[in-house]
Amino acid sequence: MKIMVIGGGGREHAVIRKLKENPEITTVYALPGNGGIAADAVCMPISATDIPAIVHFAQEAGIDYAVVTPDDPLALGCVDALEEIGVPCFGPRAEAAIIEGSKVFAKQLMKKYGIPTARYEVFEDVNAALKYLDDAPIPTVIKADGLALGKGVIIAQSREEAREAVVDMMQNAKFGKSGERIVIEEYLEGPEVSVLSFTDGKSVVPMVSSMDHKRVGDGDTGLNTGGMGTIAPNPYYTPAIAERCMREIFLPTIAAMNAEGRPFKGCLYFGLMLTAEGPKVIEYNCRFGDPETQVVLPLLESDLFTIMRAVSDGRLAETAVRFRDQSACCVILASQGYPEAYEKGFPLEIADTVRQKVFVAGAALKNGELVTSGGRVAGCTAVADTLPEAIEQAYAIAEQVHFSGAYCRRDIGQRALRAISEG
Repeated sequence: MKIMVIGGGGREHAVIRKLKENPEITTVYALPGNGGIAADAVCMPISATDIPAIVHFAQEAGIDYAVVTPDDPLALGCVDALEEIGVPCFGPRAEAAIIEGSKVFAKQLMKKYGIPTARYEVFEDVNAALKYLDDAPIPTVIKADGLALGKGVIIAQSREEAREAVVDMMQNAKFGKSGERIVIEEYLEGPEVSVLSFTDGKSVVPMVSSMDHKRVGDGDTGLNTGGMGTIAPNPYYTPAIAERCMREIFLPTIAAMNAEGRPFKGCLYFGLMLTAEGPKVIEYNCRFGDPETQVVLPLLESDLFTIMRAVSDGRLAETAVRFRDQSACCVILASQGYPEAYEKGFPLEIADTVRQKVFVAGAALKNGELVTSGGRVAGCTAVADTLPEAIEQAYAIAEQVHFSGAYCRRDIGQRALRAISEG
């Protein structure tokens, strides 16, 4: 079978590596892929958001199945367009991808169907938003309505910071049209948990829970990034909490989307906060998380392609989905200066002994050599019997990856280890 994976980051590299375990798959194309993915797939220089070009390629290459992973093409209707020409896909249609594409839609959905989340207000006028902030509790959370590469959320620690975020989004168009409408919501406290789940619009099968590290600096300091590392499973996510989330959040969300005439098929990501009042939804994503995918998929024991086809066909309930009873850790190596300005084009060297444990996110091929081309360059992932072992091994892998200006957080997984030691 010929399949194509839309996207070009570390998440896509992890998906492609897992898909290749299925012997039915003869060729994997990545659109556009990256220099590191080129070792595992045929990369085509087609943008993930160029839907007409993707459709044309699928027809010309005789693609049998497509996996659409990034949020932008999902929101733009990539799955819709491919299914119209008879190419089955893993991923939601645009009508369902709105659950991530619009924060306002997601918040209103949760309010309408009683799904626990933070209290919020929606604003389309900058002055009304600024006036609301005069009396709003601080800290507060400011969110751009639309997609913003994972950076459209500001946790304001002061009233001044909150006003600045509102002006940046609504007046200065920091996130373009995504910030024309904003959500200001209650700041929730508690451990964060990411739960990716397979769903065919009827059944929901959660994957192993994980813990992301969004801030750029050790101790969760500095700017928000796309994610500086992850561990799985998340020790805060106990079986009792998992059962409650299934009952109060996961199944009600699928039912709500069906009731709205927007059935969701694909990977639905639940970003949760475990508050004193119980688990609440911080955000939904309509796709695999990045870098959560880099720790969750290596723990998947079942065949990923079989699961994806079951999702497409509405047969998830009769399909085995098993995960290893182990732990995983992913440490992200980033370019100095990320998530703001950084230099590119430095040679990227990955030792042969660890190559299969490194997911390349931001690299290009130049004269046959890998060079850096992004802020997050590589995810170094280890799987081990215990979390301390996985963390130690992930950092050991990172030591075998070299490029000028490379840096990483040195505390990935430490909060999880404290949670385990506190019992």
